Amino acid sequence: MSELDPAVARRLKRNADGLVCAVVQDASTKDVLMVAWMDDEALHRTLTTRRGTYWSRSRQEYWVKGETSGHVQQVREVRLDCDGDTLLVVVDQEGAACHTGDRTCFDADRLL
Repeated sequence: MSELDPAVARRLKRNADGLVCAVVQDASTKDVLMVAWMDDEALHRTLTTRRGTYWSRSRQEYWVKGETSGHVQQVREVRLDCDGDTLLVVVDQEGAACHTGDRTCFDADRLL
C-alpha cells in the first residue's frame, strides 16, 4: 500500500491501469528527456528518495532510473498539471536518459 500523501493522491487522475503520465525534463537545459509512468507508489518513492522511480508497463515492476545503467536522475521538483493527469518531473540527469543511449528520447525523429 502506498504511503503517498492523501491530499496529493486525491488530486491525481489516473488512467484505467492506475497510472499517471510523467514527463521528465532536464533542470538546466529544459529539454524533455523522456516520458514514463507512475502509480501512487512510484510517485511516493520519487518524492521520498528524490530519485526518478517509475512503473514499467512492459516488465510490470518498479524501476529506478540509473539503477543498472548508472544514468541517474536526481529529482529537483515534481509538479502536477492543472488537470491532475500529468506530472512534470524536473531532474538533474547524469548520462543518457533514453534506453537507446541517447541523451533524450526525443532526439531521433523530428516530424515538423
